[in-house]
Amino acid sequence: MRRCNMTKPFQDLIEFIKSLYPGLYPVPLHAPIFTGNEKKYMQNCIDTTFVSSVGKYVTQFEEITTQYTGAKHAVAFVNGTAALHIALQVAGVERGDEVITQSLTFVATANAIAHAGAEPVFVDVDMDTLGMSPVALSKWLKSNVFMDAETKSAVNITTNRTISGIVPMHTFGNPCRIDEIVAVANQYNIPVIEDSAESLGSTYRQQHTGTFGLVGVFSYNGNKTITTGGGGMIITNNEELAAKARHLSTTAKISHRWEFSHDEIGYNYRLNNVSASIGVAQMEKLEEYLVSKRQTSEAYSTFCKSHSIEFFQGLAEGQANNWLNAIIMKNRSERDAFLIATNDNGVMTRPLWKLMHKLDIYMHCQHDGLENSLFLEDRIVNVPSGVRRLNS
Repeated sequence: MRRCNMTKPFQDLIEFIKSLYPGLYPVPLHAPIFTGNEKKYMQNCIDTTFVSSVGKYVTQFEEITTQYTGAKHAVAFVNGTAALHIALQVAGVERGDEVITQSLTFVATANAIAHAGAEPVFVDVDMDTLGMSPVALSKWLKSNVFMDAETKSAVNITTNRTISGIVPMHTFGNPCRIDEIVAVANQYNIPVIEDSAESLGSTYRQQHTGTFGLVGVFSYNGNKTITTGGGGMIITNNEELAAKARHLSTTAKISHRWEFSHDEIGYNYRLNNVSASIGVAQMEKLEEYLVSKRQTSEAYSTFCKSHSIEFFQGLAEGQANNWLNAIIMKNRSERDAFLIATNDNGVMTRPLWKLMHKLDIYMHCQHDGLENSLFLEDRIVNVPSGVRRLNS
């Protein structure tokens, strides 16, 4: 195996990470962990033959989610991207509209906007949240939008397109200044759709992420804090939107004992009962997993402080789920050297996603210069953050 020459701080950090996850080689960035009733509930699905979207675990998963987050309604989806697509649609985003989001995000955020037939507009993030900056949002809106007197909607003065949504993301599970973002959005009558894909278990000012905007979305991909193998969830306090999301996700089929009638173009997006059974078992362990991840984050913070390494920590008003911990390098060269050193020596790390406005598919989209996003892209590295093996 090829090994590179490492500076001592790199070497010490690599050895520290290996000590957190003994016996694992390579140390994964974030692996799923199954220590509860997953097999039992899955077996029950098989025994009852209810393995598709009709089954008790889908309902239970939704109910547990509402109880945990405080949202009134939850609708389970096949994945987070599908959930965000429908969230945008039920929030009122239409083909030809524009939706403001952040360039510093996973591509699924921008893709869901495109799936809804809209165009992303990218605004900058805050350095201390990695999420959308309410100041940047307000500044862009003031400079680029007028309010249509007849429709009471915000319109882009350059493109003459309606801005029908704002999608901030709680990056790596760190809450952004979501209350301030909602306040800015309300001034322009634009609904907020929270991309909370990474932030199940995160709160801001003691309120769960995903419950500030009109609609919130979670993901249960295999690398998330809890997983269903693949899955997503819409949460909302709006009963009508929840019903609409559920209807669209089940091919917009009108309920009948035997007739197949569909009243609009829908999607086959519902979560299946087998996946939901895993989700129910994982939710039973969520608080335990969050404690483990909090301890890991605190261990990183202590180590980095003693080794003059900058460790990312979010807002004091927020409680992150610590989905992925991050360190901040001095520049891109140091970032790349660290990525090589870690991955060559059995520790999986990764940089930030390439910024959306740099991708060929979104290079044409408007943005505000994205100064903070560009700075962070050159410096952020995620380090292993999975739940450490617990006693069953």
